[in-house]
Amino acid sequence: MATDRGPIRVLLADDDPLVRSGLRMLLGGAAGIEVVAEVGDGSGVLGAVDRHRPDVVLMDIRMPELDGIAAAELLAAQPAPPAVLMLTTFDADELVLRALRAGAAGFLLKDTPPAEIVRAIELVAAGDSMLSPAVTRHLIELVAGGGNGDSRRAEAGELVARLSPRELEVAEAVARGLSNAEISAELHLSVPTVKAHVSKLLEKLGAGNRVQIALLMRDAGAS
Repeated sequence: MATDRGPIRVLLADDDPLVRSGLRMLLGGAAGIEVVAEVGDGSGVLGAVDRHRPDVVLMDIRMPELDGIAAAELLAAQPAPPAVLMLTTFDADELVLRALRAGAAGFLLKDTPPAEIVRAIELVAAGDSMLSPAVTRHLIELVAGGGNGDSRRAEAGELVARLSPRELEVAEAVARGLSNAEISAELHLSVPTVKAHVSKLLEKLGAGNRVQIALLMRDAGAS
């Protein structure tokens, strides 16, 4: 799968050279994906994005100088940022929620099978989201146990209350992890119509990506 302008351009950000080498080899054999650059710390991500204009940043969540969460926050503040896909050796914990709230479109463990990593890159490049099954199982618990829960839930409830019935249906489907094609089939809408609804949801909910829609819906108790 490639973007309209060619192969999906990927930037690797990991402090372990062996991990970067392995990912480069893995992705080098994948059709429609091109690794355009790599950096060894989050501090180099912004500059590399400016120079190479990747579609996806595949980034370690823990790096020595500037970690992946801080780098994701910096990217989210830029105009038209690339999708961020986090990779880590750590199972789901509070870092998952922090990374997703910082704007990451997906989160995978480093022992994820190669085909799933490729699929995740394709999904986030297309505007969908990708979470490993292990992360998905823990996500609701993390949201429920996060700090400032009352104020966050109140704010989320106010935002969700502004949605039309159809927008609410689409948002609930996004929160369940459905792709645009799956939402199209379930709600009997065309895929372009689903995409239009998702774009409107991002605007109305102030979300940076589909994962943040899902988190907000869970905060609001709507999913």
